[in-house]
Amino acid sequence: MTLRIDRRSLVKGGAFGLGALLLPGGGAALAQLVAARGFTHNVASGEPSQDSVLLWTRYVGQGASAHVHAEVSDTPDFRRVIAGGDVITGPWRDWTAKVTVAGLEPGRPYFYRFTANGEVSPVGRTRTLPEGRVPEWRMAVFSCANLPFGYFNAYAHAAQRDDLHLGIHLGDYLYEYKRGTYPSEREAVAARLLEPANELIHLADYRTRYACYRADPDLQALHSRLAIIPSVDDHETANDSWEGGAENHNPGEGDYTERKIAAMQAWREWMPVSEEPYATYQIGDLGTYFRTETRTIGRSQAPSLEAALKGAADPVAALKAFRDGDWADPARSMMGSTQEHWLAERLQHSVRAKKRWQVVGVGTIVGRQVAPPEAANWISPDAPEYITTRVKAALLAAKLGLPSDLESWGGFPAARARLLQSAQNADADLVILAGDSHNAWGFELSEGGKRAGVEFDGHSVTSPGYESFFRQVPPTDISTALVRANPELKWCSTAGRGYMTVTLTPEAATSEWLFLDTVIGRSTQVARTHRMRTKAGRRTLETV
Repeated sequence: MTLRIDRRSLVKGGAFGLGALLLPGGGAALAQLVAARGFTHNVASGEPSQDSVLLWTRYVGQGASAHVHAEVSDTPDFRRVIAGGDVITGPWRDWTAKVTVAGLEPGRPYFYRFTANGEVSPVGRTRTLPEGRVPEWRMAVFSCANLPFGYFNAYAHAAQRDDLHLGIHLGDYLYEYKRGTYPSEREAVAARLLEPANELIHLADYRTRYACYRADPDLQALHSRLAIIPSVDDHETANDSWEGGAENHNPGEGDYTERKIAAMQAWREWMPVSEEPYATYQIGDLGTYFRTETRTIGRSQAPSLEAALKGAADPVAALKAFRDGDWADPARSMMGSTQEHWLAERLQHSVRAKKRWQVVGVGTIVGRQVAPPEAANWISPDAPEYITTRVKAALLAAKLGLPSDLESWGGFPAARARLLQSAQNADADLVILAGDSHNAWGFELSEGGKRAGVEFDGHSVTSPGYESFFRQVPPTDISTALVRANPELKWCSTAGRGYMTVTLTPEAATSEWLFLDTVIGRSTQVARTHRMRTKAGRRTLETV
């Protein structure tokens, strides 16, 4: 049977290995952890193909290791077990277990469970990818889930649906901040206790934070209901991370490379994902989904408007020099040249194979976006100084054609051009999916004066967006100004939490943004929705 132990004690010592001895929250919590056994965090699945799927669980055994067996059936009662596999786990991998099960049929649902030492895990449901002709395929897309900001109602809503075939998580699955930072103690939902209390630096820290998140019943329900393809953004390591550092890392916290290695080890332990940093997934004749890695392996440090303006006697001249120099540097990369080449080649392969859609998941927004002039009136008198400084810098930058967010692809114009040119050269029907911004966006992408594809960007599960910075301005006013100032941007919503679905058919790719009515209490009530689509071969958006 599944072991049930006190959640708060569980997450306080969540390394379940020698690393737990280094964590605050020892004593009674540590004693309970040492004694805890069983399936602690439900089940999950990912890495679907036409004939296989990766299955995940976490089982704490009786000794130094545990033998875990996976079973797959085509019925929930497991009357007929049709596939399975075995794995040995232990504290070296935080007692997590992954088994890739093969020999399955394409495009059909399956049920799975694990057994170990006579105990049986909860039952999960998964699905293989289809092959051949596919009339419709629907994916749920998530990003930016900050646990103390509220409840994961988006996950709960998606887990209740029967019309979803796959889940995509575009990153910021968790956040690395210490308790009381983001959100502040005043902003945090009291019942959403974050563990560990400290900032995540070491392997034990990251493991404990995953244990905390994965104890959430709505996240467990989502994972047990849908195969999820996850990718990383910055907060899986630290805010505004790149290959060699992060904004939220300082020398007093040790070597950043060691921190990054620890963060990615914990991510791979706790996520139903393979060891490959990027991969493709074939959805029959409908399309290809590309999981990319735009944070830890090839990303250059983003340029900075604030740094370009610091100490400048002539701000306009300083920004012109920045625009024509540092910002335009062709060596700056989001993916690294190896991954860029891989994606360009795989796009061509997908088109040659007559796949209708090429869907690329990235961490941050690709569409061009500058600050609208109206933003000068959005700053409240009591706004923090850093908000005032950033808005003023963005307004000045906009006059010179510079984007407002340089952490997105806007700060990497040469890399952005290479990405979109690779889609144009392949004649791809490109659909970009991104998260990170906490708000919802729909872009028509172009490069060199030619259409390159469309972009659907999902709003956050709980993390606040524009509305938290400009509380006195109606969100519709902000959205209207943003669309008016940015030709590629066709629609946006700067308020509301939830998730989006992307539905592929031979005729169209359609995004539906679902906004839940609250995150400060449990609810799966949808407050509003918005739908946009692109028709095959058009590379334009229309509201439907």
